[in-house]
Amino acid sequence: MPPEMIRRRVLVIEDEGMLAMLLEDMLGALGHEVIGTAGRMDRAARLVSETSADVVILDVNLNGEQTYPLAHTLASRGIPFIFATGYGAAGLKEEWRSAPALQKPYQAQDLERVMRQAFERGAA
Repeated sequence: MPPEMIRRRVLVIEDEGMLAMLLEDMLGALGHEVIGTAGRMDRAARLVSETSADVVILDVNLNGEQTYPLAHTLASRGIPFIFATGYGAAGLKEEWRSAPALQKPYQAQDLERVMRQAFERGAA
């Protein structure tokens, strides 16, 4: 883990199992702890409402359902989050375009950068 990066507890909301595992590996390599994962909206909503995570990585499209309601919940709780999308920030709804966005396919240096952005920015 880079010395300037603080160990964070991360919740991963991602519907593609291989991508979720990749994120878990990358987060672990950066020194962070994945405290939960969800690939379905019902489980994701429950985890988001109950989470004690420091940050949430939120796939924009979870099995065909947009996760913006989860982003609203996180923002209202003051929990930083990062959108994960194949389209980058340009693919986000207008109101969320300033939120940190991690473009798929994931790259370690991009993950590290958006983790920093999420905490510099605070909750959306």
